[in-house]
Amino acid sequence: MLGVKLICVGDFKEKYWKEARDEYEKRLSKFFDFSTLILKEEGLEKESKNILSKLSGYTILLDVASKNISSPILAEKIEKLSQKTSKITFIIGGSDGVSDEVKNAVNEKISFGDITLPHQLARVVFLEQLYRAGTINAGIKYHK
Repeated sequence: MLGVKLICVGDFKEKYWKEARDEYEKRLSKFFDFSTLILKEEGLEKESKNILSKLSGYTILLDVASKNISSPILAEKIEKLSQKTSKITFIIGGSDGVSDEVKNAVNEKISFGDITLPHQLARVVFLEQLYRAGTINAGIKYHK
C-alpha cells in the first residue's frame, strides 16, 4: 500500500474541522498508508526549516501560485507515482506560506484552484481530494 504523508503547519481548533479530518482520514485508510505530521506554528522561517527536515519520498507542495490540477489528474499522478515510489509527501504550509527554499526543495508544486483558502479548509479539501483520487484509482463510484 502506498504511503502518503501530509506535513502541515498548525492543527485544527474547531470541532467541525476535526470531525471532517477524522472522517476523511478514516476513509483514506482503504487506499493509502496515510499519516499526518503537524508542525508547530512558529513563523515562516522556522516552519520552513522544520518542513525541510521532514521531507521524504516524492514531495508535492500545495501552493496556490502553482499549476491547477483536476481530481482525475491528481488520481493519475498518484497512480503513476505509486509505480515509482513507496511514499509521497504532501506539504501544506502555514498562514504565511513556505520559504523559497521549501519551494525549491520539493519535486513538484500543485494547486486545487486560484482561490486562497483558510489553512484548515485547505487541509480538509486536500483530504477530500486525496480520498477522491483513491476512489478514482480503485474504480469506486464516488467521483462524477
